[in-house]
Amino acid sequence: MKLSIIIPVFNEEKTIAQVLDKVSNLKIPSVEKEVIVVDDCSTDNTVSKIGDLRPKKDFKFIKHPKNMGKGAAVCTGIEKATGDYIIIQDADLEYDVNDIPMLVSELKGNKDVIYGTRLARMPHLGDEERRLQFLLHYFGNRFLSLVTSVLYGQWITDMETCYKLFPRSVVKGIELRSKRFDFEPEITSKLLKRGFKIREIPIKTKPRGYEEGKKLNTIRDGTIALWTLIKYRFTD
Repeated sequence: MKLSIIIPVFNEEKTIAQVLDKVSNLKIPSVEKEVIVVDDCSTDNTVSKIGDLRPKKDFKFIKHPKNMGKGAAVCTGIEKATGDYIIIQDADLEYDVNDIPMLVSELKGNKDVIYGTRLARMPHLGDEERRLQFLLHYFGNRFLSLVTSVLYGQWITDMETCYKLFPRSVVKGIELRSKRFDFEPEITSKLLKRGFKIREIPIKTKPRGYEEGKKLNTIRDGTIALWTLIKYRFTD
């Protein structure tokens, strides 16, 4: 099996080298690996950091001429992917790349869709979610996942997870329009509407704060995600 790992990047000069190093060194038994980095017109030293690694690491690199959003970067990666399966890897250090082999090992057939869930648990009130911004993010995501479950008839705990593992053949026939963080609810809604069952496997993450570069805005992006879930339930 061949796995395409898509890494959308925007202004991640502090972490991109570490992420690329971890992904490049990742070993997945019986799996050929393809790494695709899509820079969404970064304005810091991200591209320079990536350039420094290109002679040493094996990955494809695509650069957007203008900033278009995370969803657009993922879609560019999907267009260039040649793997049997695709997974998305954020360019920060929130997600542990060592979870990828575990998610791949859960594949049972060529129509499997697997999500790595961070939220099959109660909030960590003694850890990161003691901070209001993380607690809002936790409950906002749980609310959106509940709305997804009600609208589409399948229980989902973490619709917004980055770790979405799906066959490339599945998305070839799906038109994805979202350009920014609304990519997550759009692809989830369209997979569920087409009858795919999403299996969730628990993963752990190390959330970063906005002072460390986190870009998701819980209120703004959550409202857009809610509208996206409702819109695609009755259209497209």
